[in-house]
Amino acid sequence: MHTPVTIIGAGLGGLALARVLHVHGIPVTVHEAEASPAARTQGGMLDLHDHTGQRAIEAAGLTDAFRAVVVEGRQTIRLVEEDGTVLHETSDDGTGGRPEVQRAELRRILLDSLPAGTVRWGHQADALRALGDGRHEVTFADGGTVVTHLLVGADGAWSRVRPLLSDATPAYVGTSFVETYLFDADTRHARSAKVVGGGSMVAPSPGKEIFAHRETGDTLHAYVALSRPREWFAAIDFTDASAAAARVAREFDGWAPELTALITDADTAPVLRPHYALPAEHRWDRVPGVTLLGDAAHLAAPNGEGANLALLDGAELGKALAAHPDDVEAALTAYEHALFARAAEPVTFEGAEVHGIDSEHNTARAMLKMAVEQGR
Repeated sequence: MHTPVTIIGAGLGGLALARVLHVHGIPVTVHEAEASPAARTQGGMLDLHDHTGQRAIEAAGLTDAFRAVVVEGRQTIRLVEEDGTVLHETSDDGTGGRPEVQRAELRRILLDSLPAGTVRWGHQADALRALGDGRHEVTFADGGTVVTHLLVGADGAWSRVRPLLSDATPAYVGTSFVETYLFDADTRHARSAKVVGGGSMVAPSPGKEIFAHRETGDTLHAYVALSRPREWFAAIDFTDASAAAARVAREFDGWAPELTALITDADTAPVLRPHYALPAEHRWDRVPGVTLLGDAAHLAAPNGEGANLALLDGAELGKALAAHPDDVEAALTAYEHALFARAAEPVTFEGAEVHGIDSEHNTARAMLKMAVEQGR
C-alpha cells in the first residue's frame, strides 16, 4: 500500500496539515492510534492566537467555521494575588486577538473538513524503518503496514517517528499540573466562580500557581501547577481523590479559600499531568522523506503556545509542499528552517516575556509590571 503523504497522529497539527494538503489537492492519509474521535476527552478551552493558530485556520479555509464556534466573552485574563485580590483584568470588547474555543469543537471542524476515510482510526504505529530513497515503512499494532514517500510525525510527546530523525527524548522539567473541574460553578461554587470571572484567571507565586478558565456550560477548569520532583507526586495516592486534593491544597496554605476551593471542592478527581520537554532549540539534520510537527518536534512545558504552534506547523508544512510539488526535499528544507526559528521565539504574556514558575518574577505584581513596562 502506497500513499503520497502519511501522517501519524490525528491531533490538531496533523489534522491541520491534512486539511491544507486536501485544499491543494494533495492526497493524504492520517493514521491515529485512538479507536474513534470520541475515544477520549480533548481538553478544555483553547485560545487561538492571531499570529499562529488563526493563520493556520485561514490557510485551511475554515475561518467561518471557526468563528461559528468561538465562545464569546472568554478572552478576559485576570491576574490575582494569593489573597484573592484581582490585581488586573484585560478587557474583552470582542476585538481581542485570542478568541476562545473548545478544543474538541476545533478538532471536529478539522475532521469534518476532510473526505471520509482520510483518518484511519485504531492504527497505532508500532515500528518504523527506512527503506531508502526517502521511503519509509510503518508497521501498525494490528500487523498491517504502509509504505510512504513522505512520513510526517504528528504523534506528540512520545513520538514513534522522532527516532528516525533525532536521538532526543523528553525529560521531566520539574513541574506538574494537577487538573480539576468544577461544574455549575455560579450556583454551586459561587466564590470560586467570582474570582475566576468570565474568562481566565492566573494566581502566580514562585514555585506554584493556580490557573483556571471558564468553559461552556458554567464549568470552571483549573490547572494547579507545582514545582516538585516526580518523587513528590509519586508519594501521593491519586486513587484517593479527597486525600490527594487535600495534600495538594496544603501547598497553598494561607491562600484565599476561593482559590484553594478550585482544588478541594472539585467535582472530578484530581488528575496529575507531569510536564516534559525536549531539549531547548531541538534540531535535526535533514533526512529524506520524513519530518515532524507539533510536540513531536518541539515539546515544551505548557506555555499557551503548544496547540497554536502545532496548528501553524501543520499549515506551513502543507503550504510548503504545495509550493514545491515536484521537490519534496526543497519543501521539507524550507519548512524545517522556519520551524526551528519559530520554536525558538520567546513566549509572552500580555506583551511581557514569560518567566519559569520557579522565578522570583512569577508573581501577579511582577507580571503586571513587566506588561506595563512593555506598553500593554
